[in-house]
Amino acid sequence: MELWFTEKHTPSVKFSIQVDRQLYCGQSEFQRIDVFDSKEFGRFLTLDGFMMLTEKDEFIYHEMMVHIPMAVHPAPKKVLIIGGGDGGAIRELVRYPLVEHIDLVEIDELVVAVCKKHLPQTACCFSDERVTVHYQDGLKFIRRCENEYDLIIVDSTDPFGPGEGLFTKEFYGNCYKALKEDGIMVNQHESAFYRDDAEAMQRAHKRIVESFPISRVYQAHIPTYPSGHWLFGFASKKYHPIEDLKAVKWNALGFKTRYYNTQLHVGAFALPNYVEELLKDVE
Repeated sequence: MELWFTEKHTPSVKFSIQVDRQLYCGQSEFQRIDVFDSKEFGRFLTLDGFMMLTEKDEFIYHEMMVHIPMAVHPAPKKVLIIGGGDGGAIRELVRYPLVEHIDLVEIDELVVAVCKKHLPQTACCFSDERVTVHYQDGLKFIRRCENEYDLIIVDSTDPFGPGEGLFTKEFYGNCYKALKEDGIMVNQHESAFYRDDAEAMQRAHKRIVESFPISRVYQAHIPTYPSGHWLFGFASKKYHPIEDLKAVKWNALGFKTRYYNTQLHVGAFALPNYVEELLKDVE
């Protein structure tokens, strides 16, 4: 008997991975949480039946979320992560000696507990003394912050369910207020390939453009996400993601990465024409 995990990407497209065994199944106050083990992608986490990460390709997502802004900002000392209960963004951030404090705001405490137990590849740095975890709604947390963070990483789920509030104009406006005068925000920006995903991406982009003077979109190839073509948002009060890239300084850190490099950093902002047209339609 074969066991398969299947995610519906559109009403007529499905994505499936053969599963060796199910390691965890539980229901939190907010969502259903599952962890599976597979031959091809290793262990993977799903929330309400939607793929969040796999051991095989999570490095792409987390490296692109963290190292892009960290290679641009000259002195990021205080960082806020909203979402990110799998711990992958924390893992990449704690590599930087300059970072003094990381606040992680995750609405679902069970996600963190499950990842610590079953996905130690990503959830390996929660014990770092610079990390403080807050189990609460990111939308409510950000409202009380002002001129506090150098970098905000919005590592959210998709724009429905528990993550829906993290795609609103109010939320991005509060992120702007919570950043210092030269702060940067990055967010997962959905995909532009399938219609529903593209419309969600456009809505998010429109709201970010209305809130930040500098707003750019960049891309990565993540095999297990819908269409494999994934977008991220870079929004800043001061720094341009390419003109202010500190490539020599970043390379001098000597980090070993599997996806990100400073040449790719520049190239990631060169988008396909169909994506540029979708962005211009809402700008």
